[in-house]
Amino acid sequence: MITCLLFRRVIVMDYQHDRHSVHLIVYHLIWCPKRRRRVLVGPVQKRLKQIITEVITENSWQLIELAIQPDHVHLFVRKLPTLWTHSYFLSTAGNVSSETIQRYIERQSHA
Repeated sequence: MITCLLFRRVIVMDYQHDRHSVHLIVYHLIWCPKRRRRVLVGPVQKRLKQIITEVITENSWQLIELAIQPDHVHLFVRKLPTLWTHSYFLSTAGNVSSETIQRYIERQSHA
């Protein structure tokens, strides 16, 4: 039996307006073990989720979605910027909606 650990939070994907700044920084990261070996199961899967959660917390990121599959990982996070100035506008490149990315991750989970 192949399992996929799927963890999802509802995050509003809109520009965040602070006192002197506007930003929307999101990343969809995908990585896999060497030769896509199916090693991300059982205790390895649980430990990987724990490590990813710790890194997200340490960096004050917002987890949108995490899917750990036996041969690859999808991580969708939002980052709050830290810059040298208080007045700025930031946005990541691309115009793919968060719903599109989440549907893609969901489809990968059932493949």
